[in-house]
Amino acid sequence: MKEYTRDEVYMARCLQLARFGIGNAAPNPMVGAVIVYNNKIIGEGYHRKCGEAHAEVNAVASVKDESLLENSTMYVSLEPCSHWGRTPPCAELIIQKRIPRVVIGVVDPFSKVSGRGIAMLRKAGVEVKTGVLEKECSDLNRRFFTFQNYNRPYIILKWAQTEDGFIDHIRPSDHNISPLKISSEISMIEVHKMRSEESAIMVGTNTAIADNPKLNVRKWDGKSPIRILVDRFGRVSATSALMDGSVPTLVFTEKANYKVESENLKYIRLESTVNDVYLILKELASENIQSLIVEGGSKLLQSFIDLGLWDEARVETSYSSIGDGVKAPLLSNYKIIERRSDDDSSIFRYIRN
Repeated sequence: MKEYTRDEVYMARCLQLARFGIGNAAPNPMVGAVIVYNNKIIGEGYHRKCGEAHAEVNAVASVKDESLLENSTMYVSLEPCSHWGRTPPCAELIIQKRIPRVVIGVVDPFSKVSGRGIAMLRKAGVEVKTGVLEKECSDLNRRFFTFQNYNRPYIILKWAQTEDGFIDHIRPSDHNISPLKISSEISMIEVHKMRSEESAIMVGTNTAIADNPKLNVRKWDGKSPIRILVDRFGRVSATSALMDGSVPTLVFTEKANYKVESENLKYIRLESTVNDVYLILKELASENIQSLIVEGGSKLLQSFIDLGLWDEARVETSYSSIGDGVKAPLLSNYKIIERRSDDDSSIFRYIRN
């Protein structure tokens, strides 16, 4: 077992705190901060919600005796900001409070920060140490880092399949056949929890017509993601669940004027000569959507896989077989990072190599 240094122990606590912001901090990163005096924690904080106080501010506010700050160390999982946004610069607050030492997990990739917070602190005479649990701090904010570095959302592919590799029965459009039930009740709860933690969720035309999904959060407490429908030829009915206006919804289509927009329903035109996936991701980036679950169907999922445009995949594989049906997508260039099993199925998490 690895033996952690004192700085790593306090940074691990920052990471614990930061995770409380999942689902609410976005599009800002999740950040935790800890203030230590004489080897004792005297203040803690995390970034609770976008637009509200940052982790460093909340940590300072929690300290009962501010005179101790002049002899304390602040630990923060992400570089303190150095610019005015919705809130004042955290680096300035640290300098004002005369905190002499700051330990940082990872440098902020955001162009308005990206080393400037560290430089501001050092210029003011603050001792700064960086790179403590750097990998863990980067992984926590992999959505934010992907968005900043590649100008696209962090992409999670999600599907359930049978043991012999099918995601559904063959369901002719003129037959009223229910979709194949693969996921267990427990895994469905996990899916809704995942939805509450991500910015957007996407399906294609066939899934929208055949399953009429709501794509909201019902089995978990949290905000529903923005719904994304790829409906090139405008085949999805205006009376479908995705068009009910209950959740902000973006519809990508060549038939941009075939329906009336509402407050929560926006149509974005696809061009027949442009690759759908690249155009969609560009548009989602412009909407500041930092994470995306792609739920199906198989053709849509495979298009992301073939282009190498995915970061993580969550695949539930049941122990049942059906012999024939709609084939599941095929991943390539991946490694397994998690496997869990229960009485009904196994859940795999993959990341792209």
